[in-house]
Amino acid sequence: MKEKLYQKAIELTNGKWSSVLLKRFTTSTISKKIIPSYIDIYDIKTAEVSRNIQSFTSLHDFFTRKLSSEARPFDKDASVYVSPVDAKIESFGAIENNTSFFVKGKTYDLVDLLGKEEHAKTFENGQFIVFYLSPADYHRIHSPIDGKVIRQYTLGARSYPVNGTGLMYGNKPISGNYRSITELETVNGAHCDVIKVGAMFVNSIQLTNTSTTWEKGEEVGYFTFGSTVVMLFEKDCAKFLENVVKDGRVRVGEAFAHML
Repeated sequence: MKEKLYQKAIELTNGKWSSVLLKRFTTSTISKKIIPSYIDIYDIKTAEVSRNIQSFTSLHDFFTRKLSSEARPFDKDASVYVSPVDAKIESFGAIENNTSFFVKGKTYDLVDLLGKEEHAKTFENGQFIVFYLSPADYHRIHSPIDGKVIRQYTLGARSYPVNGTGLMYGNKPISGNYRSITELETVNGAHCDVIKVGAMFVNSIQLTNTSTTWEKGEEVGYFTFGSTVVMLFEKDCAKFLENVVKDGRVRVGEAFAHML
């Protein structure tokens, strides 16, 4: 019952009009006035930010902030994957029953997530990891590994909350939300997917690298407001490190898996 009520409430408020109003406010100069409160509420470390706080023209401008070059050192070991985002590890583990994985008690099928059965088969019995970005987090996305971009495409039209409550009570937001999918071929010939999932109200995933190659550590895009990144790995191609734990925190550039 609680799940149905939650889904209905979200459906009633998550429409075109609410998205337009939110975007209009957060990109307006008026929203600049709430940046100090936003920083205090979320305890954001302003020393890491690349610009003077007063130079931001809107809340959106601050939300998509860049950090200083030394704020996020990257593990340069070519044999490890690094976190593409600052985030909480929401879930991770094996892809079961060929193409299914579980988050907050819900079953997600790779065919639904990726939109193509042939593509889903690439990750049969592989592994997955879900990174959740809160409003407090740095929202730019970086390449987790050196790789060749096989293809990039988008799916979905609307977005619903991807926080803990949304994942528990929502109608499978990971595979239903607007999402941008990048399929990479790594240096050892394996494939991994980096799936950027939009959040409620604003389906904004801006790609800043649209070339055919990703270099480990480089910025490849950014989110507008809270979001999620899902990574998929082929069977026997990656091994999670000890820092990968439920609800654990990782930062951009921090190693989280060995390439096999």
